Amino acid sequence: MLNQFSRTELLIGKKGIETLQKAKVAIFGIGGVGSFVVEGLVRAGIENFILVDNDNVSLTNLNRQIIATTKTIGKSKVEVAKERILEINPNAKVATYKEFFMPSSEEILDNTVDYIVDAIDTVTSKIELVVRANKLNIPIISSMGTGNKLDPTKFEVTDIYKTSVCPLAKVIRKKLRELNIKKLKVLYSKEEPIKIEKLQKNNYEENSKNQVPGSISFVPSVAGLIIAGEVVKDIIKK
Repeated sequence: MLNQFSRTELLIGKKGIETLQKAKVAIFGIGGVGSFVVEGLVRAGIENFILVDNDNVSLTNLNRQIIATTKTIGKSKVEVAKERILEINPNAKVATYKEFFMPSSEEILDNTVDYIVDAIDTVTSKIELVVRANKLNIPIISSMGTGNKLDPTKFEVTDIYKTSVCPLAKVIRKKLRELNIKKLKVLYSKEEPIKIEKLQKNNYEENSKNQVPGSISFVPSVAGLIIAGEVVKDIIKK
């Protein structure tokens, strides 16, 4: 009998579908990359989610985040993502945490989690998540920088210590080396970041002290879907 995963079953078999339905994936950061990770996973058959993000959808998210529409502006990203997941698969179970993950955060992860996706922007939070994943022995994939990029064909999946070009990856490599963490699966881009002119004060809604990176629809989305593919393939192999 046909169902929403019949076409997927042709590729990975009934056992593969059942494996994905039982798996639980935690996604930290539901932005340009993370929202497309969620999209790719739920449409592949993942039914158990943990979503972590403190932000609400904003006007400037419309250019790259699949959860962002004129109707969702101002709403919690994790709640909008949860609603979208359930519209695609009503059988899904979704735990949401509207919080900014950091070293002082209470433990969200446990041994029921099969995979972690790091789509966080801040270095301190990314490092903390990797440390926790290692302690709990949970597989993790971490997204490096996708801002100021225009070529989605330059993305690669590799170990953090094999990366080059990406400024964020350089910082992460250094921090992980200091912590004696030997490996980390990452998605990164070999494209040199595009230099953009600094925005004048008040031209950006958050009035950030740091320069806001440029972004476009087809770069973080591709990164998110590549990560979703890695998660799915790794879970099936396991």
